[in-house]
Amino acid sequence: MTALLRPLTPAFSSQEFRSALGAFATGVTVVTALDATGRPVGLTANSFNSVSLSPPLVLWSLSRRAGSLPAFSGGSHYAINILAAHQRALAERFASKDVDRFAGVAFRQGAGGAPVLEGSAAVFECFNRSQYEEGDHVIFVGEVERCERREGALPLIYHGGRYFTELPL
Repeated sequence: MTALLRPLTPAFSSQEFRSALGAFATGVTVVTALDATGRPVGLTANSFNSVSLSPPLVLWSLSRRAGSLPAFSGGSHYAINILAAHQRALAERFASKDVDRFAGVAFRQGAGGAPVLEGSAAVFECFNRSQYEEGDHVIFVGEVERCERREGALPLIYHGGRYFTELPL
């Protein structure tokens, strides 16, 4: 057996790839930070994962075409807010374009300055430790400085292009 020196050309379309990825149920997050002027920025993301317990590291990714990329890549801190089942409207708002995402949204300033959304199931306040450009996204690795969990909170789930407050049986 010989090792391949480069990957095979995909035998599937981008849409087929996206559909296959949709078979993986994920939680839903809103990642928040402050831009260079101190204004809050945020977006809905389901590309979140743990990396390490010691030190405490998590990761998430953002499209290289995202308008908020400069705020996240240049800032020192961000918060990853794990949405609770009752926060579907927040997920939709922070996924929308051309809206004031923070209008009427209850939040407090986290330790590193990033907005922490009230009512979240859990929050990870992170130092922006490292970034890796891969394909059409940037992978952010955050070192968790503070975390909290709301006891008994049910998560908002994303699967097959839809939100669920619990997975169908």
